Amino acid sequence: MDNKPTLIVELGPTGVGKTNISLRLAEYLGCPIVSSDSRQFYRELKIGTAAPTEEQLKRVPHHFIGSHSIFDKYNAGQYEHDALILLNELFKKHNQVMLVGGSMMYIDAVCNGMDDIPTIDPEIRNFWINEFTEKGLEFIQGELMRLDSIHYEQVDLQNPKRIIHALEICSMTGKPYSELRTGQRKKRNFNILKIGLNRPRPELYERINLRVDEMMNEGLLKEAEQFYQYKHLNTLNTVGYKELYQYLDGNWTLDFAINMIKQDSRRYAKRQLTWFNRDKDIHWFHPEEEEKLLQFVVEEMKK
Repeated sequence: MDNKPTLIVELGPTGVGKTNISLRLAEYLGCPIVSSDSRQFYRELKIGTAAPTEEQLKRVPHHFIGSHSIFDKYNAGQYEHDALILLNELFKKHNQVMLVGGSMMYIDAVCNGMDDIPTIDPEIRNFWINEFTEKGLEFIQGELMRLDSIHYEQVDLQNPKRIIHALEICSMTGKPYSELRTGQRKKRNFNILKIGLNRPRPELYERINLRVDEMMNEGLLKEAEQFYQYKHLNTLNTVGYKELYQYLDGNWTLDFAINMIKQDSRRYAKRQLTWFNRDKDIHWFHPEEEEKLLQFVVEEMKK
């Protein structure tokens, strides 16, 4: 490494075990952790987002944990701006800082920068919202497949706001949204070392299933009920909450809703890995290879 500070990015799919490894590594390096888990930004959502506990937060200074409210409108572009300002301050005191999480776009925003996407014309936005309202999710999924098959394979197809946003861009520019996401890296004044955590698929899926059961035992349903009146918010249209709102609406049984949380979590993990596997800069480890991972980071810091 040169004399620039280093951002150590620890990423991986949901449920893989990022928190414990990040705490050990941050303690070893004596550095703070910046979260890139966009769901853990929201202070009201603790159980369903598997946010670090008070005890864990005391072990290592954390940033962007409970930093926002579910009522705040916040996106990857704003996060890029805020995180870079924070990193600039942290690097005055630390040679290394850790960025930890699994939110793909938020990690890319810090490491590579966001593409300059045009401001959407309100008429176009209203058009696609009306199309969704009148014709349903399956229709707008089909429209995205027609207009941008590449982004169709990458986007969360159960999230209408993400689909509508992509359709708005397609309509505004006459180009597929995926073409505008150039992926051209913006220069950063720090080095970046990416560490990926992964497990064999059956092992990962079993951990995800068990974690959902643990969340239910910890009171996830009560947490979801607490914000039921705000279920229309985009921040609550997320795995663990949207399924329980189907139960609270009387559409699903509780058992079915829990099984859907598990299924949607597994699907999300699969999408995360598809996204991460495109990045050849990631050095992959099994979470149980802790000593090997620590030694790797130490050796990289000496370069």
